[in-house]
Amino acid sequence: MKKVVLAYSGGLDTSIIIPWLKENYGYEVIAMAADVGQGEELEPLNEKAIKSGASKIYIEDLKEEFVTDFIYPVLKAGAVYEGKYLLGTSFARPLIAKRLVEIAEKEGAEAVAHGATGKGNDQVRFELTVKALNPDLKVIAPWREWNIRSREDAIDYAKEKGVPVPVTKKKIYSRDRNLWHLSHEGGDLENPANEPQYDSLLQIVTPPEKAPDTPAYVEIEFEKGIPVKVNGQEYSPVEMLTELNKIGAENGVGIVDIVENRLVGMKSRGVYETPGGTLLYAAHRELEYLTLDRQTMHFKELVAQKMSELVYDGVWYHPLREAISAFVDSTQETVTGKVKLKLYKGSVSPAGATSPYSLYSEEFVTFGEDEVYNQKDAEGFINLFGLPLKVRAMMLKK
Repeated sequence: MKKVVLAYSGGLDTSIIIPWLKENYGYEVIAMAADVGQGEELEPLNEKAIKSGASKIYIEDLKEEFVTDFIYPVLKAGAVYEGKYLLGTSFARPLIAKRLVEIAEKEGAEAVAHGATGKGNDQVRFELTVKALNPDLKVIAPWREWNIRSREDAIDYAKEKGVPVPVTKKKIYSRDRNLWHLSHEGGDLENPANEPQYDSLLQIVTPPEKAPDTPAYVEIEFEKGIPVKVNGQEYSPVEMLTELNKIGAENGVGIVDIVENRLVGMKSRGVYETPGGTLLYAAHRELEYLTLDRQTMHFKELVAQKMSELVYDGVWYHPLREAISAFVDSTQETVTGKVKLKLYKGSVSPAGATSPYSLYSEEFVTFGEDEVYNQKDAEGFINLFGLPLKVRAMMLKK
């Protein structure tokens, strides 16, 4: 019997894909669940996958690789999609697809399958990774083939096949969780006019109005753009993000409500919870204000936007993304130091930063008396800098 390896989460879509693949393709279905920090969701998957018809299941612990090889390069770049989205789902998919390919090769499978819909971005992220790493593998995307047209239809199919699923027609949000974030789509969020009902929607972050009435402070230390300590204590990458998630969530930090432009051409509305990631981005940015020169910082902002598009679009294994990461790494040589943040009911404010590579000089910038700067020098600089404007004005006067 030919084999297919399914990217399996145990959610609605991938749960029903197992019997569907067996029924429509006659494949032996091997499930692969990637542990990227979704927590207790993984516990029942062994039993559930087999009961749903899989011949075996791999549960792969990818948390450390996720943080160091996928989150950190994007954090160092400062990449944020459309000014809001911290790319939590986007950079998890290439990692999952990479492991999917590796297991397919190990098992001698001729195909891989995923549960992404034909309307979304994830289908692109999965399949571009497969094309980049093993173009000989066949990719099966049931949402582009079957007659199921809605999540309600999928729930009915699951009942018909006796497959237990974690959603109902009354609680129908589509969620994706990992160590970095939790996303929510669907249901009442599909109408952008609806205010998100945070009390019932949020699962990680405390609604800001219910956060503590006193500010909290957190200090994050970086070495070459990579976070190494929180409040003076060293953590492993996974432990650090877990700790920052806890601190941020307690103080209502990290909620994003966005109508974003999907790669496939439509807009979608989602709510994201990214507490620890929000703190890391804010602290990393403050440290760059202190340690990067003007030209490098401004050019890096342009690069960050392109990086965000590449990651969002799923072209992680593209030469341009790799080249951008190489440039970013060169800029991070001096991004070392400590940043203190003030957290209060969802807001994050800088509360001081220090670095041995700081380019800030109080001696030069002081409003008081100094011995290092001759203010008369500015006159010649302005004359030369403004010369094109002066020449143009003279021409217009003629």
